Amino acid sequence: MKRLIAYITTCPNTSFTIDLINEISEYVDGIELGIPFSDPVADGEIIQKVNKIALDNGYKISHTFQVSKEIAPKLPTYWMGYFNNFYHKGYDFMVEKAKEYKVKGFIIPDLPYEEAIEYEKTFPLISFVAPTDNKERIKKILKNPKEFIYLVAYTGITGSNKKEDLSEIIKYIKEITDTPLFIGFGVNEKTAKEKAKNVDGVIVGSAFVKVLLENITASEKIKKIKEKAKIIKEEIN
Repeated sequence: MKRLIAYITTCPNTSFTIDLINEISEYVDGIELGIPFSDPVADGEIIQKVNKIALDNGYKISHTFQVSKEIAPKLPTYWMGYFNNFYHKGYDFMVEKAKEYKVKGFIIPDLPYEEAIEYEKTFPLISFVAPTDNKERIKKILKNPKEFIYLVAYTGITGSNKKEDLSEIIKYIKEITDTPLFIGFGVNEKTAKEKAKNVDGVIVGSAFVKVLLENITASEKIKKIKEKAKIIKEEIN
């Protein structure tokens, strides 16, 4: 059974975020819990907008802690944020809190492998592999992979509709490690089936988060995201 990890930005309205995750947990196998940041360089326009709205509405790191306390013990949860999020609060402090709330790992897209080596000694960091990485670099990155491997579907930002042939890189990764391989960037209801070929699962962000920008009620947003999760889970399997 191929797995689905959903990226959800933490909202200051933690009750909404918790209710949303609880509802979609029927179809998702893990949560990439986004920590809002003012300059999310790896994310496209949709997630950037939701980040800004969350910050404008008073988001604090305590909101992510509150959501994690309720969600992480029941559903594998990973904190996704930019390194400034972790550095500003103190990396050791963030590790301490993550362990307290039973978070599985950190996803930090702007932390290069060379710098990540030191930080992953204290807490699992999800390894990123990009289409531009050669075999030598991939082998280094995946020397000690944690939890799962995040294969970036294309060079660029999230939410785009680019397409690259990843068959060779997927084949090579499978040859050197048994760690689950997930593909992210550009995965939605229409692309999920194709993107999930030969990997263990997909990571979906913009397709879910864009619903948060719609002018509908909170309950309608939850219902719509849940339906998207159901469709994607069916498509990848």
